[in-house]
Amino acid sequence: MDKILEAYLDNAAEIIGHRSPSEKAYDDAVVDALRQGKSIKDSLAIAGAKFPDEAIQWSDGNIDEIAAHYDYLRNQSDILKMIETHKNK
Repeated sequence: MDKILEAYLDNAAEIIGHRSPSEKAYDDAVVDALRQGKSIKDSLAIAGAKFPDEAIQWSDGNIDEIAAHYDYLRNQSDILKMIETHKNK
């Protein structure tokens, strides 16, 4: 099981890529707003107000791709929390 988990985590890290601490904080703010039921556009605006230097530019042409990225980050975060919960039992 550890090899499967390690492979999954390696793949996820490759998809997400390296992020600076401020980029991660911005992404976390977007995900937090999504979890509160905000739309992707509202979530980006909320995160952008908190971290203006990290705010990403979006348009109607790329908003679906951005939404998919943040859905992936949200799901990844949920999976990591489940893994931690099971490790600590």
